[in-house]
Amino acid sequence: MTLLVPFDGSELSTAALDRATEFGEFTGEDVVALAVIPPDAEFARDRGWLDPGEQFDTEMICTRLRQRVEDVAPDARFRCEETEETDYRATLTTDVTRTIRQVAADLQASIIFVGSENAGRVSTPLTSVGNPLSEDPRYDVHIVRHAD
Repeated sequence: MTLLVPFDGSELSTAALDRATEFGEFTGEDVVALAVIPPDAEFARDRGWLDPGEQFDTEMICTRLRQRVEDVAPDARFRCEETEETDYRATLTTDVTRTIRQVAADLQASIIFVGSENAGRVSTPLTSVGNPLSEDPRYDVHIVRHAD
């Protein structure tokens, strides 16, 4: 089985990767850090993936995130996926969540470690992948709310 960590380079996703790595060492499960990149420069800038004025480049963003993963968890596998635009009514969060769920199914993930400060604070947070991911019974979800 596999431990899956959606990774965006934030403090909480880094803490989630660290905790998944510790858990994987204890259980012998592989850890996969997953970066999901929507084709949206503003989204990328909001997450600190691009500097102001820098051109959107999925490959460059993936390379940067891969380096961050290697710095935190050198033994973790890294996977980078670009979202598919499937419905004009879907939000970027919906597209990211859909991609994470597809990868979790592909990998037969046993647990997803999600770094999210707002998951669970309201019934359905609009900007968190935590709630929609927790609805799938095929895997457990470990929500990391604190980076320290």
